[in-house]
Amino acid sequence: MAESVLTDMLRKKGIQNVLVSSAATHTDEIGNPPHYGTREKLQREGIFVVPHRARLMTRADGTEYDYIIGMDEENLRHMRRILGAAFENKISLLLDYTAHPRAIADPWYTGNFDETYRDVVDGCEGLLHYLREKNLLS
Repeated sequence: MAESVLTDMLRKKGIQNVLVSSAATHTDEIGNPPHYGTREKLQREGIFVVPHRARLMTRADGTEYDYIIGMDEENLRHMRRILGAAFENKISLLLDYTAHPRAIADPWYTGNFDETYRDVVDGCEGLLHYLREKNLLS
């Protein structure tokens, strides 16, 4: 969901110098498309669902990306295990970029795609504001 939301926000703002990609931190969903609940929510919001299949995060992602962003503490634990200490300074939660840092509840368990969507939008807006403040967006 976050990949599609952030990609949509960047496109609407005409920002092209940002590479957005999502990766799983465990093997449960490898090869699967986004969850049908995510696809339905994004379609209701008029957001294009980025076509992709889940891939496993690798240590190379630490070199490839400037920011490695998770949704919850479990993501952070797995990201730290995969990436190692060398990339610790790149790892954060999406809602760390908001006035209310916390984990985003996984709708796989809660069934509440609306709440997750609101949190993802808030986090993506906060991240874009942070990147603008750092003069990292053109």
